[in-house]
Amino acid sequence: MIVEIGLRSLFGFGNPLIYIGDEQIGYLLAPNQRTRRFGNRIEINEYSMRGSAINKTPAPSTLRVLLLGDSIANGGWWTDQTNTISAIMMRSLASSTHRNYQEVEVLNASANSWGPRNELAYLEKFSNFNAQAVVLLINTDDLFATPPTSLPVGRDRNYPDSKPPLALAEVWQRYIVKQKPIPEMKAVQNEAGDRVGINLEAIGKIQALTCQSNSQFLLVMTPLLREIAEPGPRDYEIKARQRLSDFTKAQQINYVDFLPIFNSTNNPQGLYHDHIHLNLQGNKVISEVLERSLLEILREI
Repeated sequence: MIVEIGLRSLFGFGNPLIYIGDEQIGYLLAPNQRTRRFGNRIEINEYSMRGSAINKTPAPSTLRVLLLGDSIANGGWWTDQTNTISAIMMRSLASSTHRNYQEVEVLNASANSWGPRNELAYLEKFSNFNAQAVVLLINTDDLFATPPTSLPVGRDRNYPDSKPPLALAEVWQRYIVKQKPIPEMKAVQNEAGDRVGINLEAIGKIQALTCQSNSQFLLVMTPLLREIAEPGPRDYEIKARQRLSDFTKAQQINYVDFLPIFNSTNNPQGLYHDHIHLNLQGNKVISEVLERSLLEILREI
């Protein structure tokens, strides 16, 4: 009993975030959840966003930004609700936006391992919530992302579809029991064809939907930790990065590549939580650059 209480109160085991499958999106965080993991507060609203409840349509005096992304945008269990990129941006924008706006909202529609096709499907299903700007935050791996699938939901320990009976049961399942492979995932992971091209096409569709709703579009990409400094990105990543750069120029997409930004930062390794995800300091760097870029774009309208 003491161990159970300790696991729940200190680490948040026994109350993981749960997921639901979706035919188009693949999966998303189940709506209306609250939990605390390793001391970090996590809240998921009615639209499966990381954040508090919102009105579908903002007030005329509200500046609303929609952030689409994967676990980097989401922040995961290692990021408190107040330290996500969206939360930091919201606080900062509130103090620097045009006087026409009385309130600022930065919505955070994201989930672990989403790629451009998941994010496109989310936008198609829920719309952009009348945001004046849509920010798509990807990382280098997302250029090679596989198609949306609900296969992991309820079968992969990282995508539970129900709460465990005990915190001890979650610890056992998550850290001790060997993860059973999902045979059907092989076909998803072995998707044939030009995967980079398919994901660029999805990004183009996100831009098109954003423009159709008279919103501004900003694309940003963060690097993997191993891409920073020498020897830099691998050959296949260099080719994919060049394709993305050429694509953004051809499509006239506002694009920010964080690789040169991180390379010019003192101790860029200090921005990372692990090999791909950012810590609070990294989130602050991202937020500052996004804020500057958004303000430039929004001044044009």
